[in-house]
Amino acid sequence: MHIALFGATGGTGRQVLEQALAAGHTVRALARDPARLPARDGLTVIGGDVLDQAAADACVEGTEAVICVLGTKPGDEPVEAAGTERILAAMDKHGVKRLIAVSSMGVGDSVEQINLAFRVIMNLTLKRIMQAKEAQERLIMASDTDWTIVRPGGLTDGPHTGRYQAGRDKSIKAGRVSRADVADFVLRQLTDERWLRQAPSVS
Repeated sequence: MHIALFGATGGTGRQVLEQALAAGHTVRALARDPARLPARDGLTVIGGDVLDQAAADACVEGTEAVICVLGTKPGDEPVEAAGTERILAAMDKHGVKRLIAVSSMGVGDSVEQINLAFRVIMNLTLKRIMQAKEAQERLIMASDTDWTIVRPGGLTDGPHTGRYQAGRDKSIKAGRVSRADVADFVLRQLTDERWLRQAPSVS
């Protein structure tokens, strides 16, 4: 499948990219610094910023599905909502319907799946980022795309195990999950419509 990938240079984005290429997909990835994504078979790197509509359009053009793994480091200006706005406009322009976006547990109706201590930490240190993710999810849910929002728990750099919980059951709590396992679940959504227009948690 031809995939447009946003957020490819982040921890989870790199895992999505590596696993997508290993599975035989072709990827168009947007990167502000293309040098961070070495050339290889199956990968086309588009230089630019997701906040630049022309760059978002160029990344989506000619693809069949979009994977959005946008993230913001604490202290930086959140890009999740504004970037997703550009991505949705690009998808509309080029007639691409399938969207898989990685958000976070603690957003939307998954807030109850986060323990109280972490909720306090989020409100103190990640409030603006979580607000941006809330706005991002609202934009996606209001769109006419065939979306799936993936909400992972606490991300680690552990290996790809294939052993994780995923679904809408509120008994799934925000435990640790490797970025590699999140990428595995994200890529499965390309051919699985079970979670179409839903926001499953992964932990």
